[in-house]
Order: sequence, then structure tokens, then C-alpha cells
Amino acid sequence: MDLLLTHFWELTITGLAIGAVYSLVALGYTLVYGVLRLINFAHSEVFMWGSFAAVWVLMAAGAGKASGLGLAGYLILGLVAAMAVSAIVALLLEFVAYRPLRKRNSPPLIALISAIGASFTLSELMGLRDKPLKWFNASGLQDYLGRPRENLPFPLQVETKRLFYVFNYHVSNIDVIVLVSAIVMMVILDQFIKRSRLGRGIRAVAQDPEAAALMGVNRDRVIRLTFLIGGLMAGAAAMMYLLKIGVTRYNAGFILGVKAFTAAVLGGIGNLRGALLGGFILGVAENYGSALFGSNWKDVVAFVLLVVILLFRPTGLLGESLGKARA
Repeated sequence: MDLLLTHFWELTITGLAIGAVYSLVALGYTLVYGVLRLINFAHSEVFMWGSFAAVWVLMAAGAGKASGLGLAGYLILGLVAAMAVSAIVALLLEFVAYRPLRKRNSPPLIALISAIGASFTLSELMGLRDKPLKWFNASGLQDYLGRPRENLPFPLQVETKRLFYVFNYHVSNIDVIVLVSAIVMMVILDQFIKRSRLGRGIRAVAQDPEAAALMGVNRDRVIRLTFLIGGLMAGAAAMMYLLKIGVTRYNAGFILGVKAFTAAVLGGIGNLRGALLGGFILGVAENYGSALFGSNWKDVVAFVLLVVILLFRPTGLLGESLGKARA
């Protein structure tokens, strides 16, 4: 308890920062569930592939210690690379793993099994990325494809600077970048879903697919758009994760994906604002739990919180679904 009280504001702000990453990944779960009523368990690997894309592109660009405009340029380059690759992987995932099942009107359980299989496939593909080195003797790619089961460090060295105090905690530039970026992207996505024609199409399909089809909404296009947006948010989360954690690996998406799913359920799966709220609450709760019970209990606290919420409020804190969101 003394540790929690002494470092209360540090635990809160750093918890909000990692919670922002959970929130951005949770958006993908929420969007797909809202439209397809499918838990896309492979979404965590979409995030993981985006993190590798950012690292590889920045390595190729010769990123190192940077500041000022150089730092901003590298951050934008990494962000674009992560979002682009995550979006492409998400679209390929929909095309290969889900669309054939949807065309055959397969039961939801079959789609769920396909999602789990796709998750392991994407993870192991990255974990076996050293095989092309042996097949083609591509020694020049050793830095990119070598040591597939080890941590891959983030090449961009961002100097941590203390910007201002919140009571007794000195907030860093990394905290500010992660938090502000996540909130800005969430606001943009929320307004896009509410006000744009494509966003209204997503809400229409989420609310009543048959009625939306009768009104001329192309369901397949809406589904593709949903996976695209989820992939873009996962890529953004990957870049924020690298800034905060500093490494990635082939199975980096597993635990983080489960926690992002927990955040989505906590806030109310199918609710965009609920995903943001759930991520923030989960990140802070984990930090508080670590201070009270020790760091080994961090994951336990997260999932106990999920169980408690489901017991007393099964629809989550904000139970309003994507299809019922107000314009």
C-alpha cells in the first residue's frame, strides 16, 4: 500500500499510457464484433506484424538517436509503415480466413476456430522468418530476419525528456506522445463513424445487415472497411507500443491481444468509446495491482477485473453497441 500511495501519480500516468495501446488494439475487436459478431482473435497478430514493419523500415532508414524534426520524421515514417502493413495483413486475413466461411454461411463457431488458427499461423510465420536466409543464402538480411525467436529492439533512440509535473510525477515526452496520439486517433475514428457516409454504412450493417442491404449498403465493402480501419488502429498501437516498451517479438501480440480484448469487453464490446475507456481502466488497474501485490500479479489483476465486470455488468461499462450509436 505504501508503494501505491508514494508512486500514485506515476502509476496512474504510466498506466494510462499503456492503456492507450490497449485501447487502440481493442478498437479492432470492437469494430469486427460490432459488424460480424465475431471475435477476431488474429487481430493481436495484426498488431505484431505492424510492430515489425515499423522496426524494419526504421532500420532500413538508418534511424538512431534523433531529436527535433529528425525525430518527428522518423516517428511519422514508422507510424505510416506500421499502419500500412497492419492494414494489409488485416485485409488479407479477412480475405483468406473469414470471407470464404461467410460466403458458405458457416456457423460462428467455425469462424472462431478459423480466427484462432489464423492467429497461430501469423505468429509462427514471423517466428520462422529465418528460413528464407537458409533457402536463398540471403546473408544481407540477417539483421532483419535473423534470430526469429528473440526480442527485436526498436532502432529509434528517443531521448526521454521530463516536460512537466503532475503532483510528484514528472511526465515524460513519451507519455505525452502516446496518450495524445491515442486520444486524437480515437476522436477522429469516432467522428468518422458518426458523420461520414462510410461510417453510417458500418453502423447500419452492425444494427441490421438485411435492412442495410435493402437500402443499398454493400455489406462486403463495409466488412472490408471495418478490417481496414481495425488494421490501421492496430498499426498505430504498434508504434505507440514500441515507443513505450522498446522491443517486439514474434509472440508480442498474444498477451497484449488478450488484454486488448479484455479492455473491449470491459468498456462494452461493440462500443468505440468503451474500448478507449476500458483500455485506460485496465492499464491503470494493472499498475495499481502491481504496486499492491507485486509485478508477478499484474496479469492476474487484469483478468480478475474482467471477471468482476462480467459478473455485475455483463454488457461492460458502456453497453451501447456500435449499431445503436447516435449520429
